[in-house]
Amino acid sequence: MKRLFSTLLLLTIFLASCAPAALPQQPPASVLSTDQPAAEPVPPAGETRTLTVMTHDSFAASEGVIQEFEKANNAKITFLKSGDTGAALNKAILSKDAPLADVFYGVDNTFLSRALDAGIFDSYASPLLDKVPDEFKLDLKNRALPVDYGDVCINYSKAFFAKNDLAVPASLDDLLNPEYNGLLVVENPATSSPGLAFLLATIQKYGDPGYLDYWRALRANGLVVVDGWETAYYTNFSASSGGGPQPMVVSYAASPAAEVVFAATPLDESPTASVTAPGTCFRQVEFVGILNGTGNRDLAEKFVDFMLEVPFQEDMPLNMFVYPVNSDAMLPDVFDKFAQAATEPAAAPADLAANRDAWIEAWTQAVLR
Repeated sequence: MKRLFSTLLLLTIFLASCAPAALPQQPPASVLSTDQPAAEPVPPAGETRTLTVMTHDSFAASEGVIQEFEKANNAKITFLKSGDTGAALNKAILSKDAPLADVFYGVDNTFLSRALDAGIFDSYASPLLDKVPDEFKLDLKNRALPVDYGDVCINYSKAFFAKNDLAVPASLDDLLNPEYNGLLVVENPATSSPGLAFLLATIQKYGDPGYLDYWRALRANGLVVVDGWETAYYTNFSASSGGGPQPMVVSYAASPAAEVVFAATPLDESPTASVTAPGTCFRQVEFVGILNGTGNRDLAEKFVDFMLEVPFQEDMPLNMFVYPVNSDAMLPDVFDKFAQAATEPAAAPADLAANRDAWIEAWTQAVLR
């Protein structure tokens, strides 16, 4: 009743002043059906609507690109950054009966089944999917649409290894050697998508329960674990601006290109590189989906289309240092020069949905307790 009174009051002010006003849109009375979305009222001419997009903390896009969408659709985009991928997904699931946003971007193939099982997304078959290779389309019901991909690998500081005349590890097994004691920082797979991606790479390499023996050996060799990628890279990694104590970090094969782009002074080569040998990396795919219960279904569909169109796809590499999935999108030169392609990266195992929680819990017991 209070909401209705407020809306009527605002409408009265609008008519009295004879000037345009932004009125809050009333949400639909029931949650949208996955198969037959409810029809929405057409907003008054000239009304600017707000679309809220929940993302992980690493989301970034050029202001001009976002403004183009806002101008074309008479909209205001609000980005709700909600922690690392695992934390953001947990927030979306816990709030699914009263969603905090209209769209959720950033769930990846390590957490995808959890999002789909929770039923947080509504189906939408964007026409832009015709531009996306089938290898990235992991949800046949189009509840989660692929947006980008990247390879999670171990990054290392070139200067550290050169200064200490130390060979760069060429395999996961090499990381257990005593000369690498205390040199690696990883992210907790319970809260971090790159952390979970690296865990899955070790499961593919050593099997279950062999991966636990491997991680116990890493722990005995001075492994450092933090909650998320931002902390691992910008606080612990010695080659980053934070100048931390670990010269190796679980990050992305595109991170060396980022070091060049964001360098305070121009660089001819990146200060970092990636270990990309077979079995050492994991191919991560990130998705976008329309959250069930949105009151802005039509605008949410347009934003999903926008994320798959060439302008946004070509904007991503130099903002989030990921690869576009639209086959028409071109990569910047810095990617060709400094980003590294993983050799035979691991993929999400077929039994991931059934075993992910058990694998993470077993890892927690073996590494953190």
